[in-house]
Amino acid sequence: MRTGMLIIIVLSFSCTQSSEKNGKQVGKDQVSKPPIIKKPSSSFGDTVIINSPSAVFYNPDTMQLKNIKSVNEPNVYATIMHDCFYQMQNARNVIRQYWPRIRVVEVIKARYLMFVKKDNSKIYIDLNAKNDICGLFLFDPEKDPELADMPNIDTFLGFYFRK
Repeated sequence: MRTGMLIIIVLSFSCTQSSEKNGKQVGKDQVSKPPIIKKPSSSFGDTVIINSPSAVFYNPDTMQLKNIKSVNEPNVYATIMHDCFYQMQNARNVIRQYWPRIRVVEVIKARYLMFVKKDNSKIYIDLNAKNDICGLFLFDPEKDPELADMPNIDTFLGFYFRK
C-alpha cells in the first residue's frame, strides 16, 4: 500500500517537474481538460438471462451507434466498427470450431446481463458501465462471468473453460 502511494507521489512530482523544466506554465484560466467520452447509454432496459455455458457478445443498439458516430470522426468511427466486427467474427469462428458446446448469445437490445450460477446465485452486469462499444463475456455456471480478450480468444477460452 505504501509502495503504491510512493509511486503515485513520485509520478505526480515528476510530471510537475517536467512541465516546469519545459518552461510551460499554465494559468488556472488556461487549464483545459480533454472531454471524457463515454459510451452512450442503451435505449433499452431489458435483461438477458444466461444460465448455461455461453459466449455472450454485446453490441450497441441503433441509437447508441448514432450517438457514437456523431462524436467521432468518420475514419475513427469506421475503425472502431471494423475492429468490433472482425474481432467478434473471429471469436465466433473459434467458438464454433473448437468449443461447439458453448452457446453463443447475441445482445443488442438489452442493457443488463444476469448470469445465474449453478448454486443459483446471480451476477448482474450493466452494459452501460462497460465503456467498450462491443465485447464478449464468457460464462460457465460454476464460475463468475469474465470479459474476454477477443484478440486472444483462442487462449482465453482454454484458460476460462478449463480452469
